[in-house]
Amino acid sequence: MMGINHLKKKLKAGRQVLGTWCVVDSPMVADIIATAGLDFVIIDAEHGPISYETAQRMVMACESHDISPVMRVGKIDEVSISRALDIGIHGLQIPHISTAENAKKFVKFAKYSPIGVRGFSPYTKAGLYDVTTSAKLPKIANDNVLLIANIEGKEGIKNIEAISKVEHIDVLFIGLFDLSNSLGIPGDVENPKVIEELKKTIKIVKKSGKKIGSIATNKKMLEQFIRFGVDYITYSVDSGVIKEAYTEVVGVFKRARGN
Repeated sequence: MMGINHLKKKLKAGRQVLGTWCVVDSPMVADIIATAGLDFVIIDAEHGPISYETAQRMVMACESHDISPVMRVGKIDEVSISRALDIGIHGLQIPHISTAENAKKFVKFAKYSPIGVRGFSPYTKAGLYDVTTSAKLPKIANDNVLLIANIEGKEGIKNIEAISKVEHIDVLFIGLFDLSNSLGIPGDVENPKVIEELKKTIKIVKKSGKKIGSIATNKKMLEQFIRFGVDYITYSVDSGVIKEAYTEVVGVFKRARGN
């Protein structure tokens, strides 16, 4: 992408950033969320039914508010990564990075030559649909795009130090739900065992000079992560926030009505 990557700029300046996950395939929902003042929105094409066409419109909605759009694709796949980058995302997030070799493959597919093997076309949103950007696009895109590796299980945690040393990976994101599952306590993301593993990884990643990320599912965890020094914090998911808000309203309604 050729524009300003607001998210990468903030992280480089040492700021903690806040975003959320979008599984609802709606540019309008992304637009609404972007007006709230978050730093980034993750378009979740792994767990959400989001097409690349819809994702590009969500990117446009985010950029209209100077909010960085990030996209998660389901695996380390050259075509999926290339298509996600071509729609103009500011950051790419890949799940289940469990080894340094996985991380290097991610970098290889996400970067143009001479770093990687990303396919080249200037006739995309990322290239401003313009052949005259051809000379500048590879260097600017290689510098601009943020690469986020999801570490989600025992193997990934075991290899965290090696993964954190892989050049061009910017953020290591600890997926607490998969981590809790691997520890035999699925979904119990506030369990002391999960939090202890998170704190250990924070120290390792910070020592490497990389940024650390994770998901806070409630406001208490959000405050806790800020204290821990988590750089890249995601708060809940759009579908969950919407349901929670309306469930609360329904509860008020039923109590006021007497049933």
